[in-house]
Amino acid sequence: MTTGVRRRMGVEERRQQLIGVALDLFSRRSPEEVSIDEIASAAGISRPLVYHYFPGKLSLYEAALKRASDDLAGRFVEPREGPLGARLLRVMRRFFDFVDDHGPGFSALMRGGPAVGSSTTNALIDSVRQAAYVQILAHLGVEKPPARLELVIRSWISLAESTALIWLDGRRIPRGELEAQLVRDFAALAAVSAAYDAEMADVLRRAFENEPTEGPFTDLAVRLISLATPPAP
Repeated sequence: MTTGVRRRMGVEERRQQLIGVALDLFSRRSPEEVSIDEIASAAGISRPLVYHYFPGKLSLYEAALKRASDDLAGRFVEPREGPLGARLLRVMRRFFDFVDDHGPGFSALMRGGPAVGSSTTNALIDSVRQAAYVQILAHLGVEKPPARLELVIRSWISLAESTALIWLDGRRIPRGELEAQLVRDFAALAAVSAAYDAEMADVLRRAFENEPTEGPFTDLAVRLISLATPPAP
């Protein structure tokens, strides 16, 4: 019979372990509800040893947040191939995978959590938003966006965040429906702007030129036209 021996970890390995443990706990409960004692117990070490690697819960929360923000930013990376609507739908599915897996942590991230007022926390949130913005611009093939396009993209990113937060509070709408709705929301925001601005109209035509008839953008256009068409007498 062999007896297991606990392996000693190096400093960075232990830090990464604690970050992973904290992120798992923060994903299941809001960070305010998770204590250093719980983190230490889950990691199999003493409370004082946690403080050896992190000055306090806020610093550990911010380290876990950094890992989560890197993960979330990566969800917006998508090969620039195929119709734009299909690409955005895959992005939204990965975004909601994250939201689904990290519900309380995602809510705390977007609402401030225990790090309210922390410049580090705010900077991490902004970095995710900026990563999403850059990716959407790349999918549209635009290097120097006009002001209205920037407004559309950043408004859509904010809409995706608020939609996810509302969905987490009861999950009353099927997730797949919301993912598709957000893709159509992007098209609607862009279309409203394009209807009154020639530069935006040009961007939109190029972005939507390869959309299939069964795609989310075409489906939206058909439904909007039907709404504007008077019923037959």
